[in-house]
Amino acid sequence: MGISLVLAGLLSLCCLSLCQDCNTELLENVDFPGADITNLSSPDANHCQLLCTQHPSCLFFTFIRADWTADDRNFFCYIKSTASGQPSERAPLQGVTSGFSLKPCSPNARPCLSDVYQNVDFFGADYRALFTADYEECQRTCTQEPTCQFFTFVDGDSAAEKFRYKCHLKFSYTAPRIQTVQRTAGVISGFSQNIQISQFFEPACQGQLLINTNIPGNDIENLPAASPGHCLALCSVHPLCTFFSYVSNDFRCFLKNNLNELVIQTQQGVTSGIPARFCQLDNSWLKEAHEGVDFQGSDIRNEPMDNADTCQRTCTADPNCQFYTFTTNNFAFQDFRLRCFLKRAITMPAPPKITKQQNVVSGFSLRSCL
Repeated sequence: MGISLVLAGLLSLCCLSLCQDCNTELLENVDFPGADITNLSSPDANHCQLLCTQHPSCLFFTFIRADWTADDRNFFCYIKSTASGQPSERAPLQGVTSGFSLKPCSPNARPCLSDVYQNVDFFGADYRALFTADYEECQRTCTQEPTCQFFTFVDGDSAAEKFRYKCHLKFSYTAPRIQTVQRTAGVISGFSQNIQISQFFEPACQGQLLINTNIPGNDIENLPAASPGHCLALCSVHPLCTFFSYVSNDFRCFLKNNLNELVIQTQQGVTSGIPARFCQLDNSWLKEAHEGVDFQGSDIRNEPMDNADTCQRTCTADPNCQFYTFTTNNFAFQDFRLRCFLKRAITMPAPPKITKQQNVVSGFSLRSCL
């Protein structure tokens, strides 16, 4: 959120995403200078617009296209925001495309990304590689694999002969990730009930949880998480996670990889477990309300509200909201009591880096298009 007097600034921005009109227009060769929050990698302006839509603070953006020649910032998606909700300036600039967040348009949380990109490399995020006859077969493989979000295929004309026809399957998180979790008096936090962690298999299942048990070593990632169930979900969607350990005092989720052995030791305050695969993961952890726990950051807006139950229902009803923090009558800052902070994180496929590369083809899984 975070909990400080900076909330005063947030309150003045709380209705921007609601007060804006739905504007789907893309403005070619128009720059929205300044007002940058951050920049992300994106293959085209449509994908950049969706990143802006899912980013909690983004209201508009400028995308630097493949035909940009001034420097090497091709495929940069600049996420932007102002207090007014509108760009302060519009300037002509060749090689860029600008537009607005689709938050006011009630966008699809799992958009269909059907385009493929010739001579574009989605660099990094690999979890497996195999050889396929062409990029269509590579994309079909990615679509069939539940953990694959996007791919890069090296075609038969590549100068590096030993890598020809190689299909690189790649991963990004579909489960919401929280920036920071910490203990704070006078707050209650929780999740939307509409989050879908694993959507591709009918059988319901549960992963294995081992209470007061640590699995030391073999860490591949260390993430904030609200509970052992949240950590289990993060491990279950990560293709390289073979088991995990969750430290309750620090709200830390340690994802681990070791295909050869699983060595456990008794440790109070640590819950370890084994992920669930190829099934509909039990989402009972989403129903937990965490008293005295603050999900910091990722705010999309905040509203005055009477209680945490109403806050949770408001988050569930809002397609943009994934999790929330509610401030109670015991919150330290009196002026900010009884407010519901609605939050989200980017969960659409998002390559960490995109570059120009001859004789490769990149694209996304088509599961959301079926």
